[in-house]
Amino acid sequence: MHKTRLIFLITLITTVSLLKVDLHAQHFTVKDTEAGVEIKEGDQKVLFYQKCPKSLNGQYERANYVHPLYGLNEEILTEDFPEDHLHQRGIFWTWHQIIVNGNKIADGWTCDNIAWDVQDTQLTINNIQAILKTTVLWKSELSELEDNQPVSIVRENAEITVYRSTSQFRMIDFKIALTALVDSLQIGGSEDAKGYGGFSPRLILPEDIRFISQNQEITPQDTAVKAGPWMDFYGSYNGTSAPKSGVALFSHPDNPGHPQPWILRSEKSMQNVVYPGRTPVDLPKGEVLTLKYRLVIHSDDIDQNSLEELYKQYIKN
Repeated sequence: MHKTRLIFLITLITTVSLLKVDLHAQHFTVKDTEAGVEIKEGDQKVLFYQKCPKSLNGQYERANYVHPLYGLNEEILTEDFPEDHLHQRGIFWTWHQIIVNGNKIADGWTCDNIAWDVQDTQLTINNIQAILKTTVLWKSELSELEDNQPVSIVRENAEITVYRSTSQFRMIDFKIALTALVDSLQIGGSEDAKGYGGFSPRLILPEDIRFISQNQEITPQDTAVKAGPWMDFYGSYNGTSAPKSGVALFSHPDNPGHPQPWILRSEKSMQNVVYPGRTPVDLPKGEVLTLKYRLVIHSDDIDQNSLEELYKQYIKN
């Protein structure tokens, strides 16, 4: 795709989004049910947000994640309850170490002693974008506080913004704000050298998956690798006979630890932009930790230089 044309499209989307739009001429449609929220663009499915707790035979109960995430041709891009890692799910953001008063009390990654109670969902739609705002309480049993009754330990306020797609790409923003509700709270990644935790897509990976960051191919390692502020997961998502496509993940420079390292897997696992890693960080009671990411689902028409331009536009906002 010609660079000038791409810049024009980005500018058009950004400019129009600032204008007042007739809410009666909606391009997006949203279906809010007890199970969750489905967002469609025209007649095409974009994503489903899971708000009702979901489990597999009573195990790995979870909520507050996106699955399915759909591609530009409505193909499903994510997995839920994959056989190799039953706890992984769609697009999710969670941590192995959830610590109160120096004691690990829950593991959000494996869904151990934690529940995500979706208190509220608010929807705003117009011709340019659909915004889903959520309020979620993380709950865990803390015997020393409430006689083994679940206690709200974190309030999460998130925004998922889906922008109107072009024939070449669709952009989806995630803004996640965490507020500790108890004293002496910490979160951290896995306790091993990998340190994985934070924002993670569990994608259906093609056999020819490649990892590309700022025009450099990145080789997955067992532990986290350093790369640029965005990563493109590129391959034959629609089969080897179809053109290749990609799912790029942007990490905003406002995120702590920027540029955050990456856990990359070529098969049977999630991808993860790592925060904070193995060493837990404090979440002082009442203070807000904000994390921001963007997914760009794109066709083969978008090259790596074009993704870099999209990233530059993203961090200007």
